[in-house]
Amino acid sequence: MKKVLFVGESWSATLMEVKGFNSFLSSKYETGLGWIDKAIEKAGYKFVYMPNHIANDHFPFTLEELNEYSCIILSDVGADTLLIPSATFGASKILPNRCQLLKDYVLGGGGLLMIGGYLTFNGVGAQGKWWATPVQDVLPVEILPYDDRMEHCEGVHAEVTLPDHPAFAGIEGEWPPVLGYNKSTIKPEAELAATVCGDPFIAFGSYGEGKSAVFSSDCSPHWAPPEFCNWKYYDVLFKNILDYIAK
Repeated sequence: MKKVLFVGESWSATLMEVKGFNSFLSSKYETGLGWIDKAIEKAGYKFVYMPNHIANDHFPFTLEELNEYSCIILSDVGADTLLIPSATFGASKILPNRCQLLKDYVLGGGGLLMIGGYLTFNGVGAQGKWWATPVQDVLPVEILPYDDRMEHCEGVHAEVTLPDHPAFAGIEGEWPPVLGYNKSTIKPEAELAATVCGDPFIAFGSYGEGKSAVFSSDCSPHWAPPEFCNWKYYDVLFKNILDYIAK
């Protein structure tokens, strides 16, 4: 069975409650799973999950390890998570640049999908920083070097620009709304399959022996509301994308 490495889509939060003279802290850990993982498994792939705090030190440091996967998905994970492993930050240890390894992985035949969020593309406060890494070279869009979030609490709808593209096989009718996305610009050589507000929504590119794709909104809340996550074609869409780019 082909394996997909899904990286990111996790967070922890600390809440301070103040009640008059007293205050206390509580914390929680959450993930955005529940939809994309099921879609990947339903598509016939083995879903391997690596949340942000694990990826920092355990995302593969060798091309051989990366090549165990047919596709790698980056979702709401900043480039610094791969660029600053604990041993480098704490002990100044020299280690392989895992963003360069991702580029080499694609050039060698691997599939790469970047899903939008507050820390992919360039994200909130420009902290995603993927534009400044070798990964940018193998994506079908140019990532903007500033906070690229486009928030749309009113809901906006994707427009398919390549209706005959394999990514949309079996999908019919109007798409459900999304509540935001990461703005980018399409590269000349890329396939712009769908737009949102005139910006790239789904795009594909071929680099070396491999393929990459972007899905510029989220695969879970908050940008993907229940209408999108529970859309009857949600699973079909992500299966089609994976089938098109996975080695």
